[in-house]
This record gives sequence, structure tokens and C-alpha cells, in this order.
Amino acid sequence: MWIVQLLLVLTFLIVFVQDFQLRLVYWFLYPLIGLLCFWIQISHHTLTGSLINSSLNLLFVGFILITCYGYSKLKLKQDFLKEVFGLGDVLFFMTICFSFSTVSFLILFVFGLFFSLVLHLIFKKSDKGESVPLAGYLSLFFGVIYVISFICDSTFLYAY
Repeated sequence: MWIVQLLLVLTFLIVFVQDFQLRLVYWFLYPLIGLLCFWIQISHHTLTGSLINSSLNLLFVGFILITCYGYSKLKLKQDFLKEVFGLGDVLFFMTICFSFSTVSFLILFVFGLFFSLVLHLIFKKSDKGESVPLAGYLSLFFGVIYVISFICDSTFLYAY
């Protein structure tokens, strides 16, 4: 199991570096993150429980994305995937849904967005890019959360 955990943390790190430096991430890293997260979740639950958690997480993220899409079309009058949100960010949101139980996911997702906001405000002056590397910041956050949960062997993140 430690090989899967190490591979997941390294993949998070690669996503962070690529998104922060280039604002481009290799597409195959997103399904890899989803598979590794789901594998770890299944090791703490049954397949049925993991599928229910992941489905509820996907519904939550889908609601957020639909709300952002509507806001960008109606209020901002901008194209959602070109000017407001990146495709990599959407893919990262979808793959991270396979990570934790629903309550833990909701809490970590919200704190991850706050973490991303704080990092963006800190690096805003030194960063030359106009876009926010949201997938990179979130991958750094979730990578740290996974490292802490692996070291502390905290199974409460997977509890129903």
C-alpha cells in the first residue's frame, strides 16, 4: 500500500510543479490521481461505500461547476472554460472526488480553496501569469493532507 501512497503524493507534486510553472498539466495525471485516490479509499471501505462517497462528492462538485458556469455566462458574460476556469481545474475537481468520504471531502475541499486563495495572494506579485494555478495549489494542499494522513495513520478521513 505504501507504493500507492508514494505514487499518489509524487503525482500531486508533479501536478503542482507543472501547473505553477507552465499552467499546463499532462492530461493522464488526472485519471491517475483519481484511480490512486479511489484505490486508497477502497482500502478503508467496501466498494459500495466508496462508490456512494465518490458519487456524492461528484454531485457536490457538479453543483459548484454548474453554478460557476451559470455565473460566468449570465453575470460576467465570459466563456467558462477559456476565461474563467481552466479545463485542468475542472478535471482536477472531478478526480479529487474519489479521495475521501463525503463529509471529509466537503471540509477539505472548502479549506483547499481557501488555501489556494491565500497562496495566490502571497505569490500574486512575483507570479507573471494572469491565471491562477488552482489545480496546482489544490494538489499541493491535498498532497500535504495525504502525507499527514499516511504518517498519522488517520482513518477518520474515510469514516462515513
